[in-house]
Amino acid sequence: MEKKKVLNFTFSIVAIILGVTLFKQFDFKTLKFEHTGLAVIYAIVFVFSIYMLIRNAKNK
Repeated sequence: MEKKKVLNFTFSIVAIILGVTLFKQFDFKTLKFEHTGLAVIYAIVFVFSIYMLIRNAKNK
């Protein structure tokens, strides 16, 4: 049970950091990211961390 709490905390911290980073890198005037390659990697890891949080919430 303790391991799941640590994983939830870790994935939530990762999701928050990557969400803020993606928001800061997005240029709303041109509707593009500053660094497209990094944005793709950040988005993949962000979606994975959200998926893991939702999966762990459903298992409870």
